[in-house]
Amino acid sequence: MQNLKKRNVIVGQSGGPTSAINSSLAGVFRTAKERGYAKVYGMIHGVQGLMAGKYIDLSEHIQNGLDEELLKRTPAAYLGSCRYKLPKIHENMETFKKIFQILDDLEIDCFIYIGGNDSMDTIQKLSDYAILTGSEIRFVGCPKTIDNDLALTDHTPGYGSAAKYIGTSVKEVIRDGISMEMPHGMVSIVEIMGRNAGWLTGAAALAKGEDCPGPDAIYLPELPFDVDKFVAKCEDLLKVKNSVVVAVSEGIKTADGKYVSELGGGADYVDAFGHKQLTGTARYLADLLSSKLGCKTRAIELSTLQRAASHCASRVDILEAYEVGGAAMKAADEGDTGKMVVFVRTSDDPYQANTEVKDVHKIANDERLVPREWVNEEGDDVTPRFITYVRPLIQGDVAPIMVDGIPRHLAKPGFINML
Repeated sequence: MQNLKKRNVIVGQSGGPTSAINSSLAGVFRTAKERGYAKVYGMIHGVQGLMAGKYIDLSEHIQNGLDEELLKRTPAAYLGSCRYKLPKIHENMETFKKIFQILDDLEIDCFIYIGGNDSMDTIQKLSDYAILTGSEIRFVGCPKTIDNDLALTDHTPGYGSAAKYIGTSVKEVIRDGISMEMPHGMVSIVEIMGRNAGWLTGAAALAKGEDCPGPDAIYLPELPFDVDKFVAKCEDLLKVKNSVVVAVSEGIKTADGKYVSELGGGADYVDAFGHKQLTGTARYLADLLSSKLGCKTRAIELSTLQRAASHCASRVDILEAYEVGGAAMKAADEGDTGKMVVFVRTSDDPYQANTEVKDVHKIANDERLVPREWVNEEGDDVTPRFITYVRPLIQGDVAPIMVDGIPRHLAKPGFINML
């Protein structure tokens, strides 16, 4: 039930940062203010920081329109992020009592959490506890993940900008490679994020155009990866061209379910949600090709560059991120709880998508993968249908606000000292 007297809102960011996550934060802040909320608090490092009493009044940091525009163009999580897994309610009621006591002390009506799969797990548990205890606080999730793997939504903010950066970077790698003449040829392997979903890796195909042949092979994690077939394919390619460029997902696995990164003795780090750190896939494959084929190899790991490249952000992505932030705030203000904002695409050309809200219980801890029919029969490239899907999401540019030749971001000295 909507309170007659509106009190305060609190918003947090969780999971991996993106180029667009702060645009959603700006959308939440602006909509909350327009709808008459007294204060908009920001959690420092998500719910984990909130439990330690770390939060700020965003009005002290976003004071005018220029600040908002800078925030939209600032990559990474302005409020700081976390990877914290709330316990199950019946296993640790004290954790939830502590969180809700803080929210009550701050006179919170609406709790907005910007994040991906694991963040929606937080919204699910907090909204369930609110219902269990009769709390009227509304909990709404705002989607964010470059992995693009949230269920029930056509796509997620952050993905379009990351896809744009990947397509651009792979095209530049291809251009660099064809300018060099190597005695035994060269294979460049570009490792791309995404874990179990190949949406990002598939975006490497955007490099293909009238002025570029595109990558020679693309390997998504949805299909088993055959190391021997990969070596044979590269050997055949080197017979007809001097430079080969291959895009691989960090999460490709062999038929027995083992990550290729583990074949090279990858890191054993596991986060709070049980996710293994995936790194070293490109390095392992590059070393393997070098030893077996005697060619020059390069392992290129885009790593955090693909999610922090605000200078290569998609205008569609930034605008939609702002839109879903506002939509999440609107939904909470109008009484929704235990929900997440989603995109519903109505047209590819011209591109059109609307926002709706869906039950977070049907989204949290699920993964939306690339459909099998969007990958070619051989499993080493994406089909035109994939390109039709992703191309509208990378359109337009967002010019950085430049100062002394470098992009300016929103950062206050006092806030930096809190991190």
